[in-house]
Amino acid sequence: MASASLSTRASFKCGPKAFRNSHLDGYLKSVVSFPVPQASDSLYSPIRVVNRAYGSNLIVTASKSTGLNTALSSTNGSLKVPEERVTVLVIGGGGREHALCYALERSPSCDAVFCAPGNSGIAQSGDATCIPDLDITSSEAVISFCRNWGVGLVVVGPEAPLVAGLANDLVKAGIPTFGPSSEAAALEGSKDFMKKLCDKYNIPTAKYQTFTNPGDAKQYVKDQGAPIVVKADGLAAGKGVVVAMTLDEAFEAIDSMLVEGSFGSAGSRVIIEEFLEGEEASFFALVDGETALPLESAQDHKRVGDGDVGPNTGGMGAYSPAPIVTEELKKNVMESIILPTVKGMAAEGCKFVGVLYAGLMIEKKSGLPKLIEYNVRFGDPECQVLMMRLESDLAQVLLAACRGELGKVSLTWSAELATVVVMASEGYPGAYKDGTVIKNLDEAEQVSPAVKIFHAGTAFDTDGNFVAAGGRVLGVTAKGKDIEEARAKAYDALDVVDWPEGFYRHDIGWRALKHRHMFAH
Repeated sequence: MASASLSTRASFKCGPKAFRNSHLDGYLKSVVSFPVPQASDSLYSPIRVVNRAYGSNLIVTASKSTGLNTALSSTNGSLKVPEERVTVLVIGGGGREHALCYALERSPSCDAVFCAPGNSGIAQSGDATCIPDLDITSSEAVISFCRNWGVGLVVVGPEAPLVAGLANDLVKAGIPTFGPSSEAAALEGSKDFMKKLCDKYNIPTAKYQTFTNPGDAKQYVKDQGAPIVVKADGLAAGKGVVVAMTLDEAFEAIDSMLVEGSFGSAGSRVIIEEFLEGEEASFFALVDGETALPLESAQDHKRVGDGDVGPNTGGMGAYSPAPIVTEELKKNVMESIILPTVKGMAAEGCKFVGVLYAGLMIEKKSGLPKLIEYNVRFGDPECQVLMMRLESDLAQVLLAACRGELGKVSLTWSAELATVVVMASEGYPGAYKDGTVIKNLDEAEQVSPAVKIFHAGTAFDTDGNFVAAGGRVLGVTAKGKDIEEARAKAYDALDVVDWPEGFYRHDIGWRALKHRHMFAH
């Protein structure tokens, strides 16, 4: 594997001096026009400006006080606020990115947050300045933007730009970037790569075989029997996994991927692996190439329907923390899965810098964790509950990862539990209709101060209404002292949202409720 860009990343010291708000204001005035806003003028209050360089609308939020760095001596006890403050660019435009913008906007050391492309909900919320016309598939365009606007940290949200090598190019250009190189992103970009790494470094995972020939794959399925799992090797937006309960379902999945090409090149190779029985959990760790720092636990709900029925989706809801992830289990996961992966990647010449998201199965028989898959970015919707609970200065934590200094970092979390319920367009994860009108989002968010609505796929229509622009559209998130209170607040807010063409699961958090009731009795 190529390692030149990785060694650059490992030795590069982040943190060029970011401009303060006064410099941001001055720079804006030099390149953009400022119409005097009237109360009814813009959907993007408080100021709407035109970026001449990109020919797009820039949404500029109210600037933070530049006196924060002197007024605050620490950020929730985790890191000292530096004299040098930072401007951050978040790459992506979904619910995960909205949650990251929300946490970064609250970071005391963060001067400004840009999001490219962002979405209408992120812009309207004031959590970031959205740059809808910045071509995030062009490293040259992103680098130019960062240099023009004094960006001191880039946080790459989705997996596709990482696999394509955006982080490689940014680091080579001297721009601190939180996210792995394309070589390291192969942990998610190729399930075959991930499985071979597990084999080599004795990381517990399901037994498997890799196939490109449908006949050979079907014969293996016949030999192994059902239930069995069929996975597309490459990136398939969270939909390339079929848990086949019968042989016919497995054969159909194999034909879909290898014969019909339903996932394109991502499905030109399939992984057939044993079915693991147990409970799934999501485990996150920040990684600086050598050190891994675990985040709080979370649990996702993959299936589309109540009671965990129907096809797998990108995730219909989540909560944090997950009761099944005890301190003992967390230690086991770090020692048997996360740290061997970090060390193994370094030994292979592709140090990993970013967030490792391990999808785990806690086996019913042994109670021990096995690795199902790796994602090389924050999970969605798990990121939403994690960012609701994080109290540390996220900008400084991510910069520490870029510098290889995670060993100096400790994280502070809210003691409250957080839950998120995803509202999706009717038909998801199959065909769905875009452009349906969503009303009462402001009213829903005002149900409780503990409620936050993250936008995963929204846009504005010509009348200024929010409309659906994706399969998973909203993440209605809430905190509470326990799972019952957090769920109640989230579902109270959902009751206020007026979107006849949307749907959601009504049982998010049911495993945590079951766990709580078991221990209560």
